[in-house]
Amino acid sequence: MAGTISSHQLGRRLYYAAMALSFRSLLCASIAILPSGCAGLDVRMVDRSVQKPSNIAVYFTVDTTRGDPVPNLLPADFHIYEDGRPVSIYESRQTILQPEVAASYYGLLLVDMSGSVVGSPEVNRLVEAAVNFSKRVGSHQKLAVYAFDGSPHITPIAGFGAPSAEAAINGLAWYRPKDPSTNLNGAVVDAINVLDRQMDHASTPLRFGTLVVFTDGTDHAGRVKAQTLREAVAEARVDVYAIAVGGEIDDAEVRTIGRSGTFTSRNPQDITRGFEEIAQRIEGFSRRYYLLSYCSPARAGHHQVEIEAVRGVLHGHLTYDFNADGFGPNCDPNQKPAFNVHRPRMQQTARDK
Repeated sequence: MAGTISSHQLGRRLYYAAMALSFRSLLCASIAILPSGCAGLDVRMVDRSVQKPSNIAVYFTVDTTRGDPVPNLLPADFHIYEDGRPVSIYESRQTILQPEVAASYYGLLLVDMSGSVVGSPEVNRLVEAAVNFSKRVGSHQKLAVYAFDGSPHITPIAGFGAPSAEAAINGLAWYRPKDPSTNLNGAVVDAINVLDRQMDHASTPLRFGTLVVFTDGTDHAGRVKAQTLREAVAEARVDVYAIAVGGEIDDAEVRTIGRSGTFTSRNPQDITRGFEEIAQRIEGFSRRYYLLSYCSPARAGHHQVEIEAVRGVLHGHLTYDFNADGFGPNCDPNQKPAFNVHRPRMQQTARDK
């Protein structure tokens, strides 16, 4: 009879369906992601903007569920849905804007120049590593460089985004400390405050900060208590990394400072590797940000938008609601978004804590 299948055919179909399901499960397991439909991407909103005539802009991050940043996605790698229905890429004219139109990124490299560092045969290696770090990270952030020793306050070496940063950092080879002790705790607290003040003066609504601390030992000056340091780092609205290389480092102290990531080694020759590893991590996380803008076809009422990011078999999404009352034609997706400057700043690696 037409439309019927034998038990043998049914068995074969069930067998192949089970094989396909097993292959999909194996694929998900092989790329070490969660088994919920092979999702695999973690898409998190930083901020969104809704403007007339019908502009929608969303600033978000894309990582794998293992926490690895996902860079270099294109507009076609994002699928937009409103109320569950796909929005045409041609109708919406979706595009990825340069994040600089809405966000400022600041970095501060804090270098230990206490007596044990300037008297070390590795000081030139440190200077070279700091120069290379500034070149790499400075292409993604407005980077400043400060030095510290046993003095109460840190010493500026190069200002944020200074074009002469390389020459200023090379000058550290002749740096002579005012106090040969190590005011590590006080220097970190001071640097957080400097970075925070710089971000407060940014003209863009979204501000991000990164502090990288290099030291060869532990706090000896005792100017600032360890508890004060812990509180300052815990409450800081910036990412904090620590590079600690030397025989006197305190692993617990380094972990307290470098809440976003650490590199530790007791081999002085690992200075270069430490700076390279932290620079690579910062560079990766800087490239996980996307500013997606499109023109909504909605013209009135409340709607839910879903943005899906896709890379190969991996995908993830975010959703939020918006009001389209008063929306109309003549939308330009390249219009500058109107993000809310009063929203709290988001730490770049908050998901890792």
